[in-house]
Amino acid sequence: MENYTYNSFVLQLEGLQVTKDSTYPVFFFFLISYAVFMIMNVGILVLIFIDRNLHQPMYILFCNLTVSDIIGSSNILPRLLYDLLLPPSERLIGYYECVVQAFTTHLFGTTSHTMLMIGLTIRLNLCRTLIRNPFCDNASLFKLSCESVLINNVYGLTYTVVLYIASIGSMVLTYTKITNVCLTSKNKSLNSKALKTCSTHLVVYLIMSLCGFTTIALHRIPEYSDYKKLSAILFVIVPGGLNPIIYGVQSKEIRNFFIKMFHSGNCLPSCKSK
Repeated sequence: MENYTYNSFVLQLEGLQVTKDSTYPVFFFFLISYAVFMIMNVGILVLIFIDRNLHQPMYILFCNLTVSDIIGSSNILPRLLYDLLLPPSERLIGYYECVVQAFTTHLFGTTSHTMLMIGLTIRLNLCRTLIRNPFCDNASLFKLSCESVLINNVYGLTYTVVLYIASIGSMVLTYTKITNVCLTSKNKSLNSKALKTCSTHLVVYLIMSLCGFTTIALHRIPEYSDYKKLSAILFVIVPGGLNPIIYGVQSKEIRNFFIKMFHSGNCLPSCKSK
């Protein structure tokens, strides 16, 4: 049952509602996913750092994407794993810790509007202590208030619409120009590379957008709380896990680095002894 305590600084995270028998399978699934996620992203960062051939603008931008993915996942998954092992009544979090996590969550997702959004949230007085989400985000925080959150909802939804329109508009413009170049160019190799890069990028973008939009929509529909939680976690794990594969493995320079490394004998000692 939900507690009602005005301006309490200790909140309860509802977290993932899983059965006792499925707790450890779910825990190890997310733990392995997080470990693989971190190995891939940190590995790509280290590779770009040590190979001077990769010190190019494209790979610097890729580093920014990787760092953002690492921050976004590390902000959510370790705490989620910890809470999975606790009874629901012991999944407690300090209010200011929750605010920081919400700030980082939205910094990962959108960055520029985060400060104004969190300024709008901390003005509210609290009358609830239950966070109906596996982690803190802005919508979960302003639901703790018994005051009117109309301004928060209007601002959040308005910015989301503007963000998506700007993002999709930019995508359409970019892909239109790329398509025009491909149609007028007779270079089959260039066209093939452009198609391969754009198609994989589009898949990741659509997955991220779908998960993000679903999470925002389901925050307003309490009946589908569990679907909202799953969508929010997928928003962090899936794009961040696919980015190193799509942008890293498909890169000719990165592939050549690994080929050169293994051909030069820089492998495990067991390889050399054979």
